[in-house]
Order: sequence, then structure tokens, then C-alpha cells
Amino acid sequence: MNRRPIPGASVGARIRGGRGVVRATLLGSLLLAVTACGGGGSDSGAASGGKDAEGAKNASPQAVVTIAPKDGADRVATTGALKVAAAKGKLTEVSVEDAKGHEVEGKITGGGTGWKPSVHLATHTRYTVRAVAKDAGGRSTTQKSSFTTLTPKATFTGNFTPEDGTKVGVGMPFSVNFTRGITHPEDVEKAITIKTEPAVEVRGHWFGNDRLDFRPEEYWKPGTKVSVTLNLDGVEGRPGVYGKQAKKVDFTIGRSQISTVDVKTQKMTVRRDGKVIKTIPVTTGKSGYDTWNGQMVITERLSVTRMNGETVGYGGEYDIKDVPHAMRLTTSGTFIHGNYWGGGTFGNYASSHGCVGLRDVKGGYDGSVSAAWFFNRSMVGDVVVVKHSHDKTVAPDNGLNGWNMSWKEWTA
Repeated sequence: MNRRPIPGASVGARIRGGRGVVRATLLGSLLLAVTACGGGGSDSGAASGGKDAEGAKNASPQAVVTIAPKDGADRVATTGALKVAAAKGKLTEVSVEDAKGHEVEGKITGGGTGWKPSVHLATHTRYTVRAVAKDAGGRSTTQKSSFTTLTPKATFTGNFTPEDGTKVGVGMPFSVNFTRGITHPEDVEKAITIKTEPAVEVRGHWFGNDRLDFRPEEYWKPGTKVSVTLNLDGVEGRPGVYGKQAKKVDFTIGRSQISTVDVKTQKMTVRRDGKVIKTIPVTTGKSGYDTWNGQMVITERLSVTRMNGETVGYGGEYDIKDVPHAMRLTTSGTFIHGNYWGGGTFGNYASSHGCVGLRDVKGGYDGSVSAAWFFNRSMVGDVVVVKHSHDKTVAPDNGLNGWNMSWKEWTA
């Protein structure tokens, strides 16, 4: 029996079978329905706008970060070489670290267009730089680089006083003597920072080109804690000569003791925290060997020492091998010390070669005599003031005696 073709059905559809025809027809209807539902022209524009927003979001960042020196550079200068810049965007983050994770301080400048370090770099050190910048669309660009600083052929250090962890008198400055003459003093001074508690302004003063002292305007307040950072590693102190020292020094100011020697009366008045605790008869420099006037700081304490006139330009006038209870006041050789050979000079007349002598016994064994009493109650940094002498005021660099300069002179 012949079957009639289904109206509208193709031969191919008939060969695949009726179920296939139904499925194909249903699928086609669904697709048409979906197309019809999403068809309007305004909706097509919205779809296009979504693609544009997504494209803008995924576009490449426009900001460009440049780092100098270039990645892998060697023998880089410790100052002036490190720079970070941004174009078509602004820097948002810059970090520079050495191999130990110590970060180099710096600041972003020019509203985000640049960055520069606030301090110099250390010598023979590898640094890693990471910089991030954002463009106007908020997209970030990150750049990394690393380099190694130079290894100097010539170096310098600073020998300083007082030592770390010590307690000193109110007159003690922080003094640094450099092993090489400095021709870039501003760079060296900038590398030494001093913080105090309680806070007080501390300023430096150069004596020649190899010594730098720091002090406040007035004597330190008793109990002040002083913290010094010597960040000299990498500082070019003179052409081709770099510092190699990085050290922190902490010291504390003890009680106030200021002793005043009056040459007219040959007596010394000792004041502790402003109160007189003892008056001591002394003997000062005789005519032609007058004791310096001025404020002098005790810089060294010796239970016994040898004093030879030849070491201070007095030939063979004296050579005493066992001077007891000696404390240095000047580099040139002025001491306040025990004297067991002075007889009745103490409190009566001047008989020394410029030192301040106090009654003592040979061997310095008697703790009750004036020299022992004063020695046992003194510390490095205490102040001895001499007045009414016929000599001039001691030079501020003869010992640690910068207190003989006004604050205006000190800070000039």
C-alpha cells in the first residue's frame, strides 16, 4: 500500500523518521522564540555598551614606570643615582630594600611623578626596587629592578666619645674625630642624627675638617637620654673616600656637678644639682704658668698617672711618676689632680705649672683628703670652671670645651 507524503515535509525529513522531524521543528521554534524576545534595536545597543565597558576594564595600563639605575647595574654611586619616575600615571608605592630587608627611606615627589631617597645608600650593597603607578583609569603598573652599589678603595671612620651605654656629666658633648679630613662636611653631618628624651635642640660644630662636636645650647638636663645614629656607611666625605661606619650610641646624663675654681681665693666651690656641697682649698698655676680661664669638661679619670714637663713643652722642669687622682681638663695637658708635694700652698697661693692641685698623700691611699673626695664624686662630663686667672679663656677645641663659645658662634 502506498503512503502519501506528509504535506510540507521533505523527503529527507521523512527518511530520518517522524521523531526527528518533530524534534527539529520544536528546536527551531524555540530558537525563533528566543530571537524574537531579544530582538529590539535599543537592546542591541545596550549589549554593545556592555562589551565596551568590559573592554575598557581589561585594557592595558597606560602608566609607565622607569627606574634608574638600570636592572643589574653594578658599582652604582651611593648618592644621586637612584631615581624612580612615572609617566602617564602617578606613583602610589615605592620600596627599596637591601638583602637583609632594611628599607631605604624616601618620598614621592611632584604629585606622584617621581620618588627619591631621603638618605644615602650603603656601599657594596645589593638593593631591590619595587615601584607601582596607576593611570587615570586606576589600572596599576608594577616595575622591579635591582642593582649593587660601589665598593670604595678608600674609607674613613669616626672615633667618638662618650662610649655607648655610659653615664656622663651635664657638660659632655658628643664628639667625633674622623680618620680622614672631611671636605663634604654637610653630607657627613647630615648622616649623624641625635635624638633626646626629653627633647632638646642639639647642633653640631666643626673644629677644622676632622672633628665634629654636638651639644645643646645649655648644659644637658640631668637624666636626659641621648641616642646617636652614625649612618656614615656610603657617605662620600671627600672625593673618592667613603664612610664605612654604621653604629648607634646611647648614653645618659647623670646628676649635675659644676665646680668653680676662683684663682683669687685659691678655693674651689663644688655644686651638686645647684647646691654647694663642699669648698676645697686648691693651688693653681703660678705666674707665667697661669691656669686657663673658662669652662672645662672632665674627659678622663686616672687613679694615678705620670706627669712629665717634656710632654707639654716645659722641658725637664718636673717629672712626677705617681700623680694620684688625676682628671684631664684639656688636650694640651691641664688636669685637676691630687698633689702630695705642695706643702702649705693649698688655699694660699698658686704654685703649679697650670693644673689645679688638691691636697693628697703619696700613693693616694687616704680617702679623706680633698683630692680623693673630689675624684670619687666626679665623672667624665662634669664641668670645672676657672675664673679670675691672668691667662686667657681656654680654646673651645682644647679638650671638649665648646661651652666657651656662645650659641650664636656655635651654630654659625
